[in-house]
Amino acid sequence: MFGSSKSSRDGQLVVDALIGNQVVIRGDVEFSGGLYVEGRIHGKVIAQEGASAATLTLAEHGVIEGEIRAQVVVISGRLDGDVHATEKVELTPSARVNGNVHYQVVEMNAGAQLNGRLIHASAPMQALPSPESGEAGDGKGDTAARRKLAEAMA
Repeated sequence: MFGSSKSSRDGQLVVDALIGNQVVIRGDVEFSGGLYVEGRIHGKVIAQEGASAATLTLAEHGVIEGEIRAQVVVISGRLDGDVHATEKVELTPSARVNGNVHYQVVEMNAGAQLNGRLIHASAPMQALPSPESGEAGDGKGDTAARRKLAEAMA
């Protein structure tokens, strides 16, 4: 049922731990490798620091009530909380997410429901230069820029 010799990058599902459909966990879960959740988790699900290829798969009838942090996250069930994926998030047609999705790459299939925001985890935003250190220097360029803007809007 579960592939064991190929990584999830090869298109095969790798499962190192399985939380069955009748299991309820109350508390945080820390994992590495592949975690497949068919049951219910009330708490955070977080990949260990430095764990490479940590993949969380939430099955169609699985439920997580808490935050998820992993490299790859595949959601087919219900999530009440935010997702932070450093590589990829996949929302299948049966996914129901109530929370924000922070991603590098996102794959959202028709039928998936997201009640929250998609937030791309890009390079940190650079601050604008201060008015004193910009090209305007003495503020004269600022007046010219304002004039051009006013002309464009008129």
